[in-house]
Amino acid sequence: MGDLISSDLIRGHIDTIILRVLIDGDNYGYEIIKAIFKSSDGEYELKEPSLYTSLKRLEKLSYIQSYWGDETQGGRRKYYKITVTGKAAYDNAVTAWNAAVKTINKLIQRRSEHE
Repeated sequence: MGDLISSDLIRGHIDTIILRVLIDGDNYGYEIIKAIFKSSDGEYELKEPSLYTSLKRLEKLSYIQSYWGDETQGGRRKYYKITVTGKAAYDNAVTAWNAAVKTINKLIQRRSEHE
């Protein structure tokens, strides 16, 4: 099944997918990748370079903020938190996606002969 999903199709929505993960709570890189993999039932794995490129872009847009965790064991982790602006951007992206799906379905699905 995973082979049927074009990574090109997903690539344009990585920012929205990351924002969706952060709506559930602050998180750090590796756990964001794991959450996305789990949400896709193992059908999509975001690669680290794509994740960090996206996180940088989202931070520049003020959709997310980063901060250092205070782990006492091991290395400190950089956490990401969604902002109010980020939540609004996420809502807009979902609305745009739903509208696009509706239109694309009209354009690519075969009509029954009875219509």
